[in-house]
Order: sequence, then C-alpha cells, then structure tokens
Amino acid sequence: MTAKRIGVISDTHGLLRPEAVAALRGSDLLLHAGDIGAEEILRALEEIAPLISVRGNNDTQAWARPLPETADVEILGTRIHLLHDLSQLSFKPEREGIRIVVCGHSHKPCNELRNGVLYFNPGSAGPRRFTLPVALGFLQLESGSVHGRIVELAHAPQKTGPA
Repeated sequence: MTAKRIGVISDTHGLLRPEAVAALRGSDLLLHAGDIGAEEILRALEEIAPLISVRGNNDTQAWARPLPETADVEILGTRIHLLHDLSQLSFKPEREGIRIVVCGHSHKPCNELRNGVLYFNPGSAGPRRFTLPVALGFLQLESGSVHGRIVELAHAPQKTGPA
C-alpha cells in the first residue's frame, strides 16, 4: 500500500496565491472545501492534481451550480466526507465509517481528532480575514493511518477591510 498526499484548500474567494500553488505541487489529490470564488481557481488547481470540490455559500454564480454541496471519497480504504460548512453536517461520521471530515467556511484552521474522526479545516487560502492566518493543509494517508497538517502561507500580506 502506498502513501497518498492530499492537498486541502478552502475559502480562496477568487484569489489563488502563488504560495498556495507552490505548496500544493506534488499532491496526489486536491480537495477544495468551497467558497472558491471563480471558475479559474478550479482550472488552475486541476493543473496541479486531480481535484474534488464542493460549493460554498458564496459560490452562487452559474459556473458553481453544478458543484455538489458535499462529496465523499475513499482513498486507500479511508473514507473522507467533504463539505463547506461544518454546521451543515447532518450525521455522525463515526457511525458511517467516515475517518475524515474536511470543511471550510470559518476560515479557522482545525486539525482535531474527535470520536475517532479527524475534523480538518485548512483555514482560508484566499484574502486574509481579520487576524486569521492565510493557510492550507495536507492529509497524509498511509497504511491505515491518517495525519493532518496545517501550513501557514508565507508572504501573505495583510488585507484591510472585509474579505
């Protein structure tokens, strides 16, 4: 069984930073947890690795309508549930055999194990909001083990005003 490196990004809000592109290179798969902001973001990410995306609450334009609100994927026997807003999770993942729940929306990075399920929010890789970090993340799957890592992007300037 080989290891898989999954790049996780969320809340780009139309901004795909060069630092994010560089960090995600070498990923086996990319997950975008919504609030993409522009179709071009998806095209650019698809050039890096295969991409699974969900629609966020701000993805209301015509290009985003075909995107699902949730997605489930199984990698190396590990089930992952992807959605934008964790408050919309309507079931107990541990009862459904889900090992990882990936979300966005809050812009707050989270890498927390609860009831045997890894809850993973990479934070926002788009425009900085308030004092929250500009970040993305990685999931490493190998031989039944799962590890999440949040990466704060360097050289991400402070943005003033609303995001």
